[in-house]
Amino acid sequence: MRRLFVSVVIAMTFCAPANAEGPLSAEAFEAHTEGRTLLFYSHGRAYGAERYMPGRKVTWSFLDGECQDGYWYPQGEMICFVYEGIEGQQCWTFHAEGGGLRALFDGEETGTELYEAGETEEELFCLGPKVGA
Repeated sequence: MRRLFVSVVIAMTFCAPANAEGPLSAEAFEAHTEGRTLLFYSHGRAYGAERYMPGRKVTWSFLDGECQDGYWYPQGEMICFVYEGIEGQQCWTFHAEGGGLRALFDGEETGTELYEAGETEEELFCLGPKVGA
């Protein structure tokens, strides 16, 4: 019986959700990101990068030479982003995992999921406005 109890405890430890502590607060998110440019991956592939500046300003890039400036703000447990030229907001929950961030779009486990894959000291590669657009 004791061996069964130990096995159940071990199984519960390894099967516990990675975000058991819940989403990061706006203050914790800001402390982790401000002044940094973070690279994000999805399904093991590069997804994009975001530069976080003072005043909750951001610049996002899908690493394709186009960048979108915007800002973020807290809304409940989510961190929402608004970008110039894109209608509406994009809200995510951010969770601390393995020294980095795990982001869930709209806070849903079944939605888009991003992982912080590192930081870069280089500026984002942003081309000027589209000519003739």
